[in-house]
Amino acid sequence: MTEGKNRAQVGRLILFTTLWLTLFVVLVKISAAWATRSLSLLAESLQTLLVSFSTLLSLLKLTKSDRSRSLSVYGHGKRETILTFLFIAFLGFAGWSLLGISAQQWVAITQGERLAFSVRVSLPLLQLLGVVIVTSLGLAILSLYQGRVLSNTALRFNGSQLLRDALLTLLVMAGLLGVLWGWVWIDVVLAILLLLLTAGSCWQVVSWHLPLLVQQTAIAPEVIAQIACQVGGVTHCYQIQSQGIVGRFVYIQMHLIIHPEFANSTSLIAARIENVIQERYSPVQVTFYIDDPSIELTTGSKSSLSPEVNRKNDPISGK
Repeated sequence: MTEGKNRAQVGRLILFTTLWLTLFVVLVKISAAWATRSLSLLAESLQTLLVSFSTLLSLLKLTKSDRSRSLSVYGHGKRETILTFLFIAFLGFAGWSLLGISAQQWVAITQGERLAFSVRVSLPLLQLLGVVIVTSLGLAILSLYQGRVLSNTALRFNGSQLLRDALLTLLVMAGLLGVLWGWVWIDVVLAILLLLLTAGSCWQVVSWHLPLLVQQTAIAPEVIAQIACQVGGVTHCYQIQSQGIVGRFVYIQMHLIIHPEFANSTSLIAARIENVIQERYSPVQVTFYIDDPSIELTTGSKSSLSPEVNRKNDPISGK
């Protein structure tokens, strides 16, 4: 149980740190893009902003999953769904505006006219981008490693997004070197390319979080009820809900009625049910509501439940 809590706390800490660092990186990139008038760097900052938003959604998901007193299946709520729509609208508006400016710049280059936004590349800018790339790579490696150690799919997904962002920043840095050598057109081409890649990344992020943004049944309730009732001591299982994607992460909630003779073994029974579900649909997180005695237990994948039961209705968590 303690190990499960520590895993969850480490995951939240990493995501929280990543969120603030990526937001700081976004501010640095936007400031640098404004100072240098680089369209490619401004377009790449939208990619970093998308990574920050994905990190925020993952953090909200993990934070909300600890609210075991909630009567709804864990995942994102209306707040996160509304934020997602607003963010997509903002990203679409910003991307479309930047695409229009890039098109105007490209027309000016092809016709030999004076550019409205002349890129000004300097050595301090390149050094600043180098620091940003190292920071993003460090965060990506940390998230990927801890995601594998903690069996945390959110950290692994976040790490892959950070790695992608670091590589795109490296591409922008190479493009700015080309501008420094006189290839002015490369900044415009990279800006258009990065906007298209950001659109694809946005779809990938939304698709990954979508199962938690909508109400859908991940596992048939009758299947879960059959698994639970096969464990000794369980007389009835009802009000079963599940949300997520099998193989990625599934949240499950169920109400159990335990035979009076097994009233002192509710933690053990919950652990057995969770282990069977874990073997079939890993990874999962299960919340048990024990009707008699009135107890609430929360378990998660690879959790270690205490055989002791808190009679004061305080949740026992292990994720």
